[in-house]
Amino acid sequence: MGPSGAGFRREAGINTVPHAAIHWGKDIAVEHIRGVPFRLYSERPRRVTEFLTLSARWGARAHVVQGERVLSFDGLRHASAAKARLLSANGIMRGERVFLLGWNSPEWIVNFWACQLIGAVPVLANAWWSEGELADALNRLQPAMTFADARGAARVPAQWRCGAWGIDTTPVPEIDATNNGSEEDPALIIFTSGTGGRPKAVIHSHRALIAGAQMLLHITRQLPQQLTDASGDIALQTGPLFHIGGAGMLLRSAVLGNTLVMPAGKFDPGEALALIERHKIVRWPAVPTMVSRVLDHPDLHRRDLASLAALTLGGAPIHAELLARIRAGLPGVSARIPTGYGLTESGSQVTAASGADTAKKPGACGRALPCVELNILPRPGLPGGEVLVRTPTQMTGYYGTDESPIDAEGWIHTGDLGHVDEDGQLWITGRSKEIIIRGGENIAPAAVECALAAVPGVAEAVVFGVPHADLGEEVMAVVVTPVEITVAQLQNALRASIASFAVPSRWRIQREPLPINHTGKVDKPAVVAQARAALASAAIREQA
Repeated sequence: MGPSGAGFRREAGINTVPHAAIHWGKDIAVEHIRGVPFRLYSERPRRVTEFLTLSARWGARAHVVQGERVLSFDGLRHASAAKARLLSANGIMRGERVFLLGWNSPEWIVNFWACQLIGAVPVLANAWWSEGELADALNRLQPAMTFADARGAARVPAQWRCGAWGIDTTPVPEIDATNNGSEEDPALIIFTSGTGGRPKAVIHSHRALIAGAQMLLHITRQLPQQLTDASGDIALQTGPLFHIGGAGMLLRSAVLGNTLVMPAGKFDPGEALALIERHKIVRWPAVPTMVSRVLDHPDLHRRDLASLAALTLGGAPIHAELLARIRAGLPGVSARIPTGYGLTESGSQVTAASGADTAKKPGACGRALPCVELNILPRPGLPGGEVLVRTPTQMTGYYGTDESPIDAEGWIHTGDLGHVDEDGQLWITGRSKEIIIRGGENIAPAAVECALAAVPGVAEAVVFGVPHADLGEEVMAVVVTPVEITVAQLQNALRASIASFAVPSRWRIQREPLPINHTGKVDKPAVVAQARAALASAAIREQA
């Protein structure tokens, strides 16, 4: 079954799994793990491979589509089993680390599942890394093998053992991995973004990944026993699989029977529009920057986007103006657009806002998911307390170090500032490390960015502190706008919503979009570094 302009026929295939006997529960009890009380589902899978087993339900249905290539669910299981047998034949043992270095592709997904089948630990390397960053990660984690696509393989130092990236979908006997270890075993290692320094290697257990997937399936009423053979969507997968949301998406898609349509390379708004039209995409999980750039693209109104019914947004606050632009530019999308909040150390999403919540309170991050606990630690002098999270989805730790943001009682100290309102909705007001101190006043850049996003004509904005001889720091904003707008107009618009001392005094207004990182978010460190370098150069010229 190949791609076509009319979309895919959604064939359920042969139901080879007795789903009537499968029951993932909704009841939650407290269990102590290493002395920490976690809320957990009493009835739950214990190994990630149980998700792959459930994918047999979807048979010949397309699971991954990239260009003219189609990998069915049957092909996924066959190729994963074949690659797992190859790993075993090469002496890779349970618990050993295997690097995955590449861009989104059917091969990436098969290699991920092959590791799971033999109990090896896939290490999700960042395909954006430089050669130096890759060498550092390899030296730290000492993998038994590396799977890399052509671009990645060219950057892997010669001393590291590389396996074949390719896959074979010829049917082979499947592997029963149900009892292949404990739910506390590492299921994957993933890296933080490294925007504050050297990326940290985050270990997540089978229990953590399963809890995250089960919570989202629970609240969306899509547990295995609740599905029909008609379940599943055609989804556009623009987020990188080596990001924390990628693993959770793979698990849920295996259960739900989703078809994942992947761009050929990094995100391009024109290609995204073409894929939505060609494959009749129904659902698109994205970050706001991606959606904003699609809405700005000249092809927006030349494409048939009627199939797109659902957007799920995350990774940044959702502002009212963006919601209004989505409703105008993508009228087929439900007016209610869900979102959430999470971080790599928490195992991705820990709160969820329904579409109704987002419409009512744009900018809020939603309520805690069923097994998640939230706490706000007061931080005097800062705009909001620090957000603390305790969740069964959280990391086991950082690889190779005892350093951890998790305290003795199991709370993750996120470094994010925020509060919980009377409806239980979490609001993020900034990052404790990004606070600008201007003449003794604390300013949260996120609050200023939010206010700028509400100004008509502002497409993107980044706010940060720059040195000031008298005040210590002053506020600078880099603003992207397709229309003519002056600094005075921006400042006047802001004074109606934020304190006068928080209004930026340094500005850069531009037409070209801001750079984005591998997650699809604005690359704020790059923007800040460029702006500060320009200011320093200007100061040197003035002194000359």
